[in-house]
Order: sequence, then structure tokens, then C-alpha cells
Amino acid sequence: MTDEDVTAAVIRSGIVAILRAPTSDGFAAVADVLVGAGITALEITLTSHGAIDAIAGLRRQLPGSVAIGAGTVLTEDDVKAAVDAGAAFLVSPVIDVDLVANSPVPFFPGTSTPTEMYAAHKAGAPIVKLFPAAGLGPRFLTDVRGPLPQINVMPTGGIKIEDIADWLFAGAKAVGVGGPLIGDAASGGNLKALAARARHAVSAVAFARS
Repeated sequence: MTDEDVTAAVIRSGIVAILRAPTSDGFAAVADVLVGAGITALEITLTSHGAIDAIAGLRRQLPGSVAIGAGTVLTEDDVKAAVDAGAAFLVSPVIDVDLVANSPVPFFPGTSTPTEMYAAHKAGAPIVKLFPAAGLGPRFLTDVRGPLPQINVMPTGGIKIEDIADWLFAGAKAVGVGGPLIGDAASGGNLKALAARARHAVSAVAFARS
């Protein structure tokens, strides 16, 4: 996929499922369930033990139409390791303008103010992560998009499945959802329950966009 294709795939999915666990051992099974439910953008956080190997494995396992990214990317070494493993996009909880500007793949930095969001956009971020989003709320995004409608925003952090539609109505291009979606599925939890949550999340995106 080209950089434009990757960004389009993330926006089309509407949800970036964030896989974070002490170890990445359960990510392959979780990814199969998520993709089966219609979530086609996955973020593998580098704080999970074995994350780089997991990215490489998922790239081999999943269809080419699924965008696989790395999360908690903080350094140039993180960028290189993740991209070498096959990550098609990178996500960070913070903004490092140099990393954004020099990334070989789309980089979605974390921001929490209009100034940071604009700086990230100017540096070339095709999507800007709003983090932590839950404490700010959809109204914040609505207000920011008034003067800054050109910025594609992905709220992340504390977003529950029942919040997804509200964020999309507020102008989000996609939302990052971790714990409320994944639950304990990455650590041996119930995959059928994960599938139900994933279908619920996909339905919320469809409802907001209908």
C-alpha cells in the first residue's frame, strides 16, 4: 500500500484497534477476530513484549488490505525497527516533529492542544492523534475543527465502544480503541466476547456514517 492507501485504510476502518498486553503471544488470534469483524487497522504497541516480531508475523498472516501499525513509537530506533518489521503506519502518545517529518511511513503523533495539532499537521502528519481524548470529550474536537477543519483527527485514550459514534459525529476521521475493545482477549480471554465487542464497534462506525 502507498502512504495514501494506508491513511485511507485507517480512515475507512474508522477504528484503530490498539493491541497492548504484557506479551504479544495472543495478538495473532485477536487480530484474526478483529479483522473478521471488519476492523482493518491494527496498532501493535511497542510496550508489549515481542511487539516487533508480532508485527512481522501479522503482516504475513493478514490480508494486504489490513493496515498494521506500531504504537508507542518514541525514537528513531523505534521507527526503524517497526518499519523493518512491516509496520505501515506509526503512532506515538507525543509529538516529535522531527520523527513525523522524517518518517518513511505515515506517522500519527499524539497531541492535546490546537497548537500541537497544527504543528503535527504542518510537519506532515496525515492523521493527528488526540490523546488522551476521553478527558477532553467530543465537544473539544468540534470546537477545534471550527478553525482547523483541514486536520484529520483520531481521538485515542479511554474511548469506550459506546463513545465511538459521538466522536465520529464530532468530526473524528477514526478512533483508537484499546482496553474497552480488546479486554482480556490478548491474555487468554474470551475470543467470542471480543468478536461481539468488535461487531458492536463496527456497527457504531456504520451508524455514525450512515
